[in-house]
Amino acid sequence: MSDAATTPMMKQYLAIRRELPEDVLLFFRLGDFYELFFEDAKIASPILNVALTKRNGVPMCGVPHHSSQGYIAKLIKGGKRVAIAEQTTDPVPGKIVERAVSQILSAGTINDLNLLDSNRPNYPRPRLCGSHHR
Repeated sequence: MSDAATTPMMKQYLAIRRELPEDVLLFFRLGDFYELFFEDAKIASPILNVALTKRNGVPMCGVPHHSSQGYIAKLIKGGKRVAIAEQTTDPVPGKIVERAVSQILSAGTINDLNLLDSNRPNYPRPRLCGSHHR
């Protein structure tokens, strides 16, 4: 992993990312943008039609916060789930802004029908867990 992955912000990103299922893309709020990094950026970039770039060797892409709803809709229509990590504290010089996942969106959790694809089922896929089957 590159030096960029050891910055306090990237450590925070990776800690949040580890808590999410692998198939959920993390929209990580950085000021006026939501950023995606590593594999999330590689997956989301072509769906969103945004440039995949690299900073210090880390693949990344981002979308403006004010237009994020349309980008999230594209991902959901593409069959993806999206976790939104919002800033929970105000920026203070010399301190990292705290962030936390505020919601996880999928076709099964959306209540705006314009965000759904009417040509495919829009319900969450069941998760199999051995303890619930008899």
